[in-house]
Amino acid sequence: MDIAWLRDFEALVAQKNFSRAAEERNVSQPAFSRRIRALEEEFGVKLINRQTLPLSLTPAGEVFLAQSKVMLRTYDETLERCQIIDAAGENVIRFATSQSLYMTHYKTHIAPMVDEGGLEIDLNSTGWAADQFVSALQQRYCDVILTYWHPAMDALAPLALGNCDYITLSEDVFVPVSKSGPEGPLHRFESTPKKPISLLSYGTVSALRSVVEHALRQNTDGPKMLVVNQSALASSVKAMVMEGFGLGWLPHELCKQELAEGRMQIVGGPEQRHPLEIRLYRDKENSKPTLNRLWQDMQAALAVQSNR
Repeated sequence: MDIAWLRDFEALVAQKNFSRAAEERNVSQPAFSRRIRALEEEFGVKLINRQTLPLSLTPAGEVFLAQSKVMLRTYDETLERCQIIDAAGENVIRFATSQSLYMTHYKTHIAPMVDEGGLEIDLNSTGWAADQFVSALQQRYCDVILTYWHPAMDALAPLALGNCDYITLSEDVFVPVSKSGPEGPLHRFESTPKKPISLLSYGTVSALRSVVEHALRQNTDGPKMLVVNQSALASSVKAMVMEGFGLGWLPHELCKQELAEGRMQIVGGPEQRHPLEIRLYRDKENSKPTLNRLWQDMQAALAVQSNR
């Protein structure tokens, strides 16, 4: 099957007209029609109902549309990964991390060492799902991932079972916070609230979601909470908290300035706060010399800090 056929199919679905779709795909209408028929013959089913105006999908076509989106996304991601790997030299260390960790712990702990050592870094600050970080490391799309870690993060479990090594770079605390008001936090853990507490949580792609769920399980006797928004990024949860839409859990390092300035407040007691580790993971079999050098330098620097 030609991957271009999938793009033809999506164009036809969007345009609902062979001529307009052919124009969008920059081919003649007869050639475009032959490609759509070739796609149908490849799978042995009719995908397009040609008897309706505008054109519509058959039941098989509806199923195929959803799967074609998955196939195209997988193709594009694979192509991007291969191109990045090919473009990166043997001495380039490819980092992958979340936006919040890039803004905090990467700049504090790793960037100075990289600059001092003259290492060449390809940094990918990304909104990947947690399991994508794992697969990226296992497939050598990146050499190192910088990630939060908590025992509740099941998505990172394959790293412990696989051939991976890690360094605990630093520690943070996952704290529930609210925007400050004239009389204290706008949202708080009340024992008998008049209505459910508005919670700003994380989407399924975020590894931090499992830590929020863990925090809620630890307080089953606490007040009822209503999830009013879910975000993939901690920075987005922070923005929603600062707009006063509810309370949410954030890594302390990410909101320390707002806390120090009094624009945000930690709510709840110590039992509502949960430790996070900031870990660097690598594949033990990755023998890239610059990666080994960085790893040894990081271990040495951390050993010096622990002995102070």
